[in-house]
Amino acid sequence: MSKLVVYLMCGRDTPELAEAAVEAGADLVELGFPFSDPLADGPVIRRAAEHALAQGMRTGACLESLAATRERLPETPLVPMTYSSLLEAYGWEQFATDARAAGATSLIVADLPVDGRPELRRVQLVAPTSTDERLRLAAEHTDGWLYLVTVAGTTGARDELSPALAGLVERARAATQLPLYAGFGISTPEQARAAAELADGVVVGTAALEAAEQGAAELKRYVSSLRAALDAAPVPA
Repeated sequence: MSKLVVYLMCGRDTPELAEAAVEAGADLVELGFPFSDPLADGPVIRRAAEHALAQGMRTGACLESLAATRERLPETPLVPMTYSSLLEAYGWEQFATDARAAGATSLIVADLPVDGRPELRRVQLVAPTSTDERLRLAAEHTDGWLYLVTVAGTTGARDELSPALAGLVERARAATQLPLYAGFGISTPEQARAAAELADGVVVGTAALEAAEQGAAELKRYVSSLRAALDAAPVPA
């Protein structure tokens, strides 16, 4: 069965939203730590980050949000998604320790190359532009699964699934037997199903945040539609 990863920005209502997403069928929740200058984030995620920062969601408050989410979801994998500058300011080792204590299952550092901070266990990202050597290195060092960025450029909804995904999946499968989860540009149930026919799971961020802006009930409805689409998809060969 395809895995469904839902991205939410850390905020005061995140524990409730994460619980709604999991009740609707999400298997893993990424928790975004807001950053004032994100490289790959589109307008919706930027807006969510600005709102979170206005709420006072600095790194310490985000870790508290993670801990509160863990209390509600004792079994669900929770993965903070953050940036090098935030960890540099907080302290790399201190963050790794505090995130684990708060209930993090793993970690994503969006702008940290695979050969940067190799001691920091984290989920690695690869893109269609990644060389075979870089892909192999990421696969060797990733934590549990490999994050396939389906498009070049920023996050955000797209009209159709990236045609580059099939080739990226093929190259990644040659490098690792670990699960491959595809993200960036996946927003509709149809796109999620198409991605799930290639990869082992999908990551949905922008469209999930748009639903979350309307409250837990709307997020639950949206995630349920994704879950139904994934459950109807054939399992990748």
